[in-house]
Amino acid sequence: MTARRLFRLTGPDRVDFLQGLVTNDVRRAPVYAALLTPQGKYLADFFIVPEGEDALLLDVAADQAGDLLRRLSMYKLRAKVEIAEDPRQVTRGTGPMPAGAIADPRDPALGWRGYGVGQNDATDWEALRIAHLIPEAGAELIPNDSYILEMGFERLHGVDFRKGCYVGQEVTARMKHKTELKKGLRRVVLDGEVPPGTPILMADGREAGTLHTRSGGQGIAYLRFDRIGDGMTAGGVPVRVA
Repeated sequence: MTARRLFRLTGPDRVDFLQGLVTNDVRRAPVYAALLTPQGKYLADFFIVPEGEDALLLDVAADQAGDLLRRLSMYKLRAKVEIAEDPRQVTRGTGPMPAGAIADPRDPALGWRGYGVGQNDATDWEALRIAHLIPEAGAELIPNDSYILEMGFERLHGVDFRKGCYVGQEVTARMKHKTELKKGLRRVVLDGEVPPGTPILMADGREAGTLHTRSGGQGIAYLRFDRIGDGMTAGGVPVRVA
């Protein structure tokens, strides 16, 4: 399971501060959301969780935490908000939800998330997220490259199209309302061992996409929809969309 870090936001402007930055409606927390570039490209994804009536928690992948903190601090300006690291451990499971945990807002199959409560269980998270086509930071979600609608954020309840402006909102809204997505994630079946990052080729040798995550005989691939077809291979291994 990917290591996580927690930040705790306090101060009277904490909700309004995040509301103008992230892809989801902070007033509906707990929510899954992302921070984008002004050009609409993904920078980081995280969970926003209310704690009592005076704080919000940000649950983010550990290797994205430093850059996220730097960017939030840059945007803070005169907002009355304080951001501090929270030492509690992030726990996850798919069994009975412990007291104080929250349901994962992306998909019911992903179980619960706890902050200083419960213990991680033996869930095979890699296989589970492949089965439900859940992108992950550092695998499918690539900073300064990925577009969240191609990564399935609408299906995962990670973007709100009615909340108003946020960084990257114009590009995201245009992709939603004025264009048809031509690329995106698909679950694939592989007839052999193929390392992540391997290009997926059409039968005629043209590139159709890239394999990102694999567990057993299945994986998550980023594909051009118009190039999905029979005869695809990755590293010489047959590939087909599940």
